Amino acid sequence: MTITRRGLCLVLAAPSGAGKSAITRALLAADPTLILSISVTTRAPRPYETEGVHYLFRSQDAFDAMVQADQMLEWAGVFGRSYGSPRAPVEQALSEGRDVVFDIDWQGYRQVRARLPGDVVGLFIMPPSLVELEARLRKRASDSEAEIVRRMAVAEAEISHVHEFDYVLVNHDLDVAVMEAQSVLTASRLAMSRQTGLDDFTRALAEARSGL
Repeated sequence: MTITRRGLCLVLAAPSGAGKSAITRALLAADPTLILSISVTTRAPRPYETEGVHYLFRSQDAFDAMVQADQMLEWAGVFGRSYGSPRAPVEQALSEGRDVVFDIDWQGYRQVRARLPGDVVGLFIMPPSLVELEARLRKRASDSEAEIVRRMAVAEAEISHVHEFDYVLVNHDLDVAVMEAQSVLTASRLAMSRQTGLDDFTRALAEARSGL
């Protein structure tokens, strides 16, 4: 026998370069039951991107209609394009006891938490230091000096919101960080508040014993 439970939303947020996407990919690869929330975007797909795998590509009018119909859990405008997380597939997954991971920023986390109170676990990923973060940004991209400066300023602003989250880890080593994120997911799954079938489970135990 198993205890049925309600699924949860695991939101991973971090400044650019802290390793959020790498940790998200590792969690998904290690656990086939975990679902990635696929974002809706109004930008055009890149050559390697597939509808429904990387994004859900929609026109601005269609995106705006989804927002007006309350079909988004969170949304934002970025450089003239809109991005958001559709509500329906997430709510269906939660009701079926499946867990959904989000790779979004702290603002998106605020919105999802407000729309799904009690269903959201926030994990903030910190870099070992701002010096290390800047080194990672310089190593992985060919951005201009002005862009690096901008990204670092945004990173410091994002880090200032760390106290809004339930958990925090420092990504010194990716393998260790992935294990820590998996521990957060496991503990959150076992929370008493998620065990919707606990009463039925304990009742079945008692009935099985009485039938001996």
